[in-house]
Amino acid sequence: MLSQAVGYAVLALAHIAAAGGRPVLVKDMAEAATIPGPYLAKIIHLLGRRGIVATQRGVGGGVTLARPATDITLLDLCEALGDPIVEPRCMLGTAQCSDDRACPAHKFWTSHRAKTIEFLQGTCVADVAAFETRRRWKLAVGKAGPEAPAV
Repeated sequence: MLSQAVGYAVLALAHIAAAGGRPVLVKDMAEAATIPGPYLAKIIHLLGRRGIVATQRGVGGGVTLARPATDITLLDLCEALGDPIVEPRCMLGTAQCSDDRACPAHKFWTSHRAKTIEFLQGTCVADVAAFETRRRWKLAVGKAGPEAPAV
């Protein structure tokens, strides 16, 4: 499982991507994704320092993606926010995971971790933004109820 910070970053960046290049305020992202605003502000600051987002203060300011959403992978976010999944550690937490220092879980964890990294490399913010847009659309259609019959 990814860290809470990475999960929040993914949702926030998907919201920015869906804005189509318009700057988005941190408070609007936080509200849309039900994320605590101060915590999201810290995450955005870290992502800004890593060149993943660009921030602009003042009137008309906000947060934009520094690169296309198709070029920002979940692995980029994990690395930027120091998610433990990107560290080559032993699943049992004993030491750095390597063939030279193999624990009983080494074979399983090496395979599982490689598949996880492959997924993170192959999934981008644009993918999450498309998913979230479809999800919100389905929710909106469901709340509208059945269509009225034609007269």
